[in-house]
Amino acid sequence: MNYIKLRKNNLCVENIITQKLANKYKTPFYCYSLSQIKSNFYNFKNAFKYINPLICFSIKSNANLEILKELNKLGSGADVVSAGELLKAKKAGISSNKIVFSGIGKTQEEIKTAIKKRVLLINIESESEANLINKISRQMSKITPVGVRLNPNITARTHKKISTGGKDEKFGLVYEDFIKLCYKIKKMKNMKLEGLSVHIGSQITNIEPFKNVLFIINKIFKRTNINFKYIDLGGGMGISYSNKEKQLNLKSYAQLVHNFIKNKNTKIIFEPGRFILGNAAILVSKIIYIKKSINKSFIILDAGMNDLMRPALYDARHQIIPLKMQKKLIKGNIEFVGPICESADKFLSKKNFSKINEGDFVALTDVGAYGMSLSSNYNTRPISAEIIVSGSKHKIIRKRQSLEKLVTN
Repeated sequence: MNYIKLRKNNLCVENIITQKLANKYKTPFYCYSLSQIKSNFYNFKNAFKYINPLICFSIKSNANLEILKELNKLGSGADVVSAGELLKAKKAGISSNKIVFSGIGKTQEEIKTAIKKRVLLINIESESEANLINKISRQMSKITPVGVRLNPNITARTHKKISTGGKDEKFGLVYEDFIKLCYKIKKMKNMKLEGLSVHIGSQITNIEPFKNVLFIINKIFKRTNINFKYIDLGGGMGISYSNKEKQLNLKSYAQLVHNFIKNKNTKIIFEPGRFILGNAAILVSKIIYIKKSINKSFIILDAGMNDLMRPALYDARHQIIPLKMQKKLIKGNIEFVGPICESADKFLSKKNFSKINEGDFVALTDVGAYGMSLSSNYNTRPISAEIIVSGSKHKIIRKRQSLEKLVTN
């Protein structure tokens, strides 16, 4: 079910007409639907109900504390890639035995923090990291549960900047090196090998890359006879950002995984981020100017690439909807752009669009994941506010950064 949709030509987030929020709060701001977050989480959980996986929400996709608290209430764990994310997960109430610490560049302090917090697994990405974790564990008189990240050398069929499973990528260890390190770790006294981890990329909408990953993991099981307590299959499950883009078929993926774990005494871990939060938010922005040029009209918004980096970074396309839809159209080529002093600060090009005027409000859709988490103060602009809606109620879950605080340092 979609909780963010047009009703009688008004864009609504659950039972609230978004125009009312835009009239009340300074734009730009992010607006989330709590019901959509819950619905997405339960849909994901139900798709894999016969597998009963541990769902570890990928905090990198959205680190808002209130949202993490709500996910904790739903039973979610956390995938973290920094000490900051780990501490946020703990602050949100997420149990340590539901937290997986990943990432290729863990510092000594981060490793110490992860060991002190007794996370479920630290996923190792290199032999040097394994040696360091073992050394720190020995110094702390601990035996640390770890996983090893496999680089399966698989093309994820996604944007090259979010593809992480190829042999030339910096992530994980290729097949032979993976097996060698697993055997080495099993001989180390201060680590316990419990997991195999893999993550081949983000926004994957084709089932084939996941099928190929499971085939390679099966080969490892047969060759090594290592009893991995956990198989962390990562995230990467893609959603639909437009009518031309399909969402990954979760049921088909679930069936693949279900067949894979037959006769295996192992627990599956997933690290979804986008699938839970992606379509659960909009970025509300005001039209500052409409500038007519020779071949097009520029719709200049008060939201820029500092608020939503994905289009500039990944060539991502987010649909744009007026908060108040008109029957009349603007004809011709139009381009929605931000106020940042970069040519890449543009969101969407369209041919014909619902009539809009300077001072009107629009919403950029499907921005719940990798929206706010990638935002910045570029051009010395304040970080936007975040608002969450539940039914007919709403509240601010992150205040807009003030200019006074912004220019302090």
